[in-house]
Amino acid sequence: MDSALASDVRSASANSAMYLRPTVRTSVKLLVVGHFAVGKTTYVGTLSEIKPLHTEEKMTQAGALVDDLDGVPDKTTTTVAMDFGRLTLNDQLVLYLFGAPGQQRFTRLWQDMTRGALGALVLADTRRLDQSFEVMGVLEEHNLPYAVAMNQFPDSPHYTEDEIREALDLLPETPLVACDARDERSSTEALISLVEYLLTRTGTSQESVR
Repeated sequence: MDSALASDVRSASANSAMYLRPTVRTSVKLLVVGHFAVGKTTYVGTLSEIKPLHTEEKMTQAGALVDDLDGVPDKTTTTVAMDFGRLTLNDQLVLYLFGAPGQQRFTRLWQDMTRGALGALVLADTRRLDQSFEVMGVLEEHNLPYAVAMNQFPDSPHYTEDEIREALDLLPETPLVACDARDERSSTEALISLVEYLLTRTGTSQESVR
């Protein structure tokens, strides 16, 4: 992980105002996706330099028939459209983060969100790895490159990187990192793993984003 790039991201975010800097010339759309209750709203809120847009609603008894609360019994709200945040990477580059709802019934909605996106960060949970397959399948269907971040929960079982890669059937080049969606530094490093991966695919030098 490039510590200098991580420092640049945090510094740029700390110094950002509500409005875009007049020097910004490039904007990049990135998705934050994952299954239900994996921490996408928390992640976007942790990184966004502006007050994030959330579209959370209280869960009802009707939703209990389709939303699996196994492992997250205290969850009371759910995203019904998207989360949106912004992170200025440097004086010329800004990232727009779009968090997509995780339930299967919203898949068509966030399929539309893939339009114009450069890549995606997939949040996953070792307690429910099997629920990540559909999410990754949609990304692969749209030929959208992605990195995987294992969000850490207190009762998450621990597996080695090789075990997780095998379980998720990841390609060798797909980045896989650990992440705490509540922690800015950890979340930043997960985002950097995606950005660096996208740069290698486009042949862009890391110096261009500093």
